[in-house]
Amino acid sequence: MSRHLLAAAVLAVVAAATPAFAADAPATAAAAKFSTADSSIGTLLDNPETKAVLEKHIPQFVSNPQIEMAKAMTLKQIQGYAGDALSDDTLAKIDADLAKIK
Repeated sequence: MSRHLLAAAVLAVVAAATPAFAADAPATAAAAKFSTADSSIGTLLDNPETKAVLEKHIPQFVSNPQIEMAKAMTLKQIQGYAGDALSDDTLAKIDADLAKIK
């Protein structure tokens, strides 16, 4: 297959799939939830509802001035550095409360 024919085939597939992706976008956005594995700490702190969940379960963590350095990471990513404060049980409780937020 020539490079031009291959490029045309790729473009045809992308063009055909684009409406399907666009149609799914609102459903995907509506289904998006916060989690300790997927949401950055910055995202969780910037939202008043999710910040309240963090303050409920890990207040010492939220009030720590060094939190600024971890804003791009998730709670799951820093779990190994946070000792007992971010145990699997604590993250599960946070995730349970985050799941209630729309």
